[in-house]
Amino acid sequence: MAPPQKSDQEIAAEFTSYYLQRATKEFAEDLDKVRAADDFKNDALQILVSALQQGTTLFSPEEQRRIVMAADRPTPKP
Repeated sequence: MAPPQKSDQEIAAEFTSYYLQRATKEFAEDLDKVRAADDFKNDALQILVSALQQGTTLFSPEEQRRIVMAADRPTPKP
C-alpha cells in the first residue's frame, strides 16, 4: 500500500525546511562571519532568514515535490 500523498502545502513547508538546512550548512562559514560583524543586530536575523527563504521560489512545485520525496526515501545500505 502506497503512503498517502502529501499536499502541496506540506511539500512546500518540508522543502523550505530542507532548503534552509542545506543552505545554512553550505554557507555556514559565511553566515558566521555575517553574524560576527560589528554592525549585525538581532533584528537582522529575521531579514537574513527571509532572504535565504526567498531561494525556495527558484524551484517549481514539481521540483520541490521531487526533492522532498527523494529526501524522504531511506538511503540504501551497502
